[in-house]
Amino acid sequence: MNSVLVVGLIIMVGLALGETARMIRLPKITGYIVAGIVLNPRLTGWIPLDFVNHTEGVTNIALAFITFSVGGTLLISRLKRLGKEILTIALLEAELAFAAVIFGVFAASWLLGFTPAGNEFGMLLPLCILLGSTASPTDPTATLAVAHEYKAKGDVSASIMGIAAIDDALGIINYSIAIAVAGIFMGNSLSVESALIEPLLAVAGGIILGTAFGWILKSFVIMFQRETESAMIVLVFGMLAACFGVAEVLGLDELLSTMAMGIVVANFCRYQEQIFQMLERYTEELIFVLFFTISAMHLNFDALSGALGFVVLFVLFRAAGKFAGTSVGATLSGASGKVRRYTAFGLLPQGGIVIGLALMIRGKPEFAPIADTFIGIVIGATVIHELIGPVMAKLALSRSGEISARNSE
Repeated sequence: MNSVLVVGLIIMVGLALGETARMIRLPKITGYIVAGIVLNPRLTGWIPLDFVNHTEGVTNIALAFITFSVGGTLLISRLKRLGKEILTIALLEAELAFAAVIFGVFAASWLLGFTPAGNEFGMLLPLCILLGSTASPTDPTATLAVAHEYKAKGDVSASIMGIAAIDDALGIINYSIAIAVAGIFMGNSLSVESALIEPLLAVAGGIILGTAFGWILKSFVIMFQRETESAMIVLVFGMLAACFGVAEVLGLDELLSTMAMGIVVANFCRYQEQIFQMLERYTEELIFVLFFTISAMHLNFDALSGALGFVVLFVLFRAAGKFAGTSVGATLSGASGKVRRYTAFGLLPQGGIVIGLALMIRGKPEFAPIADTFIGIVIGATVIHELIGPVMAKLALSRSGEISARNSE
């Protein structure tokens, strides 16, 4: 099939099912994922598998955009305003979810006899480490949509938004660490250099590179501020692609580099608000349609069918970590009882960042034996989280008293 026709089909089917999902009060991402499943070459055969296998460039640029946007939410002024309550809760719920999935899924899988990659127990621990790294991030879109729909306002909804911005960043850091550690168990030679020095250099180098690109972009923005918005969009995407590509060539952490770039622009560029609003207004929808639809087209149903047990365990242990971390963090920081009891319900949804993390595994040959299983688990869990997310968010905001009885009707 003609490649241009394939791209058109992906955009139109993704857009149509995204709007359908919105009309039945589900997040658009759910519709995009369903579109990808419908177009999956392993299911329908409408689109050649070879096309899907050569979409890495598109997904990497989309991932650079997403991580740049995550960095853009980390304003120093906002973090100071949120205070110790939000920071403490975010740190504990993100890291306890990380740990709960690693140890919980590993122990339960061992007891139940679940094994990935052709019944090889040796693959179980690295798989669980990678899954743990995807447990931290939260997609606040579902909660935000519910809050806007029912005009909810209060400590719980504000806490959820602040925590979600921070735990996305923590999730990227956790992923960078997990890749290095899991790689050791996948057969990489164990040494001080491979276990400690190389990961630290990749993380630190990625942050330094992204910071440098952020300052360069900041300087270019001043030069381009009299140009049209379309020229500014081209500039931002060109810099994002260059930053991601240079990091990849140098063996640095690509995600942290583009996130650091977003942090610099958000905090030190006088035009930061216009830049992020412009990207959201003109490019976000297209990026999300392409990214999530193509992501689901990578789904290997054979791997997913053998990993349904892992999906259930991942969802359960991630929720346990989120609830425990939120409760402990709220208690330690002196947050209100409402925040302690109900905030975790709004931290269950997952979206773009975790699928992007999963897809990056495909570019690392050492993870080939578990890549399809890992991607299948993450996408399967994402669909579940996006389906239950709005319901849980409404429950939390209603019980916390932030939705009036009249608005909930």
